[in-house]
Amino acid sequence: MTTTLFILNDGPYGSERAYNALRLAGALIGQPEQSVRVFLLGDAVGCARAGQKVPDGYYNLQLMLGKVARQGEVGVCGTCMDARGLLDADLIEGAPRSTLAQLADWTATADKVLVF
Repeated sequence: MTTTLFILNDGPYGSERAYNALRLAGALIGQPEQSVRVFLLGDAVGCARAGQKVPDGYYNLQLMLGKVARQGEVGVCGTCMDARGLLDADLIEGAPRSTLAQLADWTATADKVLVF
């Protein structure tokens, strides 16, 4: 089993970095012998906010991250959440508040680390 860790830093909308990271994470999850973890830092914690409403035909990162959360693992930086006024209750299911210690553990045990 190959474990790939995605570390996202950019906000959910405005740039397409988070979108492209989650597209790739979603594609990897569908392959055999692949394990995917996503850790959200900085403005990327907004990707895990529940209740996102986007225009018709526009990508929805809440849905994309939800797919990853159902088949892989997601962590959301608690310090970054606090700095942005994001509460645990604001997060989608499967994307819990996490810590830098967890990110360090995931990094140490990952076969590949991709930073977006």
